[in-house]
Amino acid sequence: MTIVDNAVYVNGYRTDDPQNLDQTYEMMRTHAGLAWIDLDHPDEAEIQSITAEFGLHDLAVRDTLHGHQRAKLEHYGDIIFTVLRPARYRDETEKVEFGELHVFIGPDFVVTIEQTQSPHLDQARKKLEAAPKILALGPLAVLYGILNEVVDGYTPVVSGLENDIDEIEDDLFGASADVARRIYELSREVIEFQRATHPLGTIVETLQQGSGKYVVDTELQDRLHNIHNRIIRVVERGDAFRLLLQNALSVHATLVAQRQNEEMRRLSESSLAQNEDVKKISSWAAILFAPTVVGTVYGMNFHSMPELGWLLGYPLAVGLMVTLSVGLYVTFKRRGWL
Repeated sequence: MTIVDNAVYVNGYRTDDPQNLDQTYEMMRTHAGLAWIDLDHPDEAEIQSITAEFGLHDLAVRDTLHGHQRAKLEHYGDIIFTVLRPARYRDETEKVEFGELHVFIGPDFVVTIEQTQSPHLDQARKKLEAAPKILALGPLAVLYGILNEVVDGYTPVVSGLENDIDEIEDDLFGASADVARRIYELSREVIEFQRATHPLGTIVETLQQGSGKYVVDTELQDRLHNIHNRIIRVVERGDAFRLLLQNALSVHATLVAQRQNEEMRRLSESSLAQNEDVKKISSWAAILFAPTVVGTVYGMNFHSMPELGWLLGYPLAVGLMVTLSVGLYVTFKRRGWL
């Protein structure tokens, strides 16, 4: 059974607890009261039942069946269809989970359809039942209570996101390889949070204006105004988070580029140092090679060989070796190889 809670209220007080939808319809007519039906992931048969009883518009019903709707408020005659996106922060995973809540309100009924893993509307119902004067104001008062609960749920989400962004800023100048991935994940969560919260201001303003049969009581006006102020603060925090993450991503990209440039510079310096070593080694090898060539020629033990009997042969050979070596040394020194 997908019925979370089901009650009929008269003058703000809970009178009956129907066991099924048919009993709810009967008691609502008998007591001329306000029915509040809370369903969790209802099947198509249950949605068709409330559609036939309350005359819900087929476009709104289609949105409910398909799900994945943005936050919005739409009027269909005397029926107001509202989609809200509650959220909660999971400490164990450090992630934000978003749900979807559809609310139909009519002159004498409220139908809430929860398509979310977030806590049910138990707290919203308890708070309203504890304030029968507010609940007696009718279906708009129930929608106010639901909005109040959803906006209250955003407070721990804002705190959780703020802590995560603080951690990002701490890790930004470290060597963590997961910083970019974490910034991207947080950006996705913040964008989703903005999509959930940005339309709420317009929704509350529309409710404050009233329409058709819905005349907004002064007390309810004040309470809706209070919610509107809280929504503005939440929206501003979400916008600030997105800007911070964009700046963090830019700083991270700059730091990565700097590290790459420093690594390239170190590699270039290392390459230059190696080139200098190669030049020195090559220079000395050439200097030593010159006398080796001369000595090798004169070291050949052939019987018929020029200059073997020449008295100046030895000093000339030694002088040639010294001259070649000095000449090569001077040449390499001038070129900066030595």
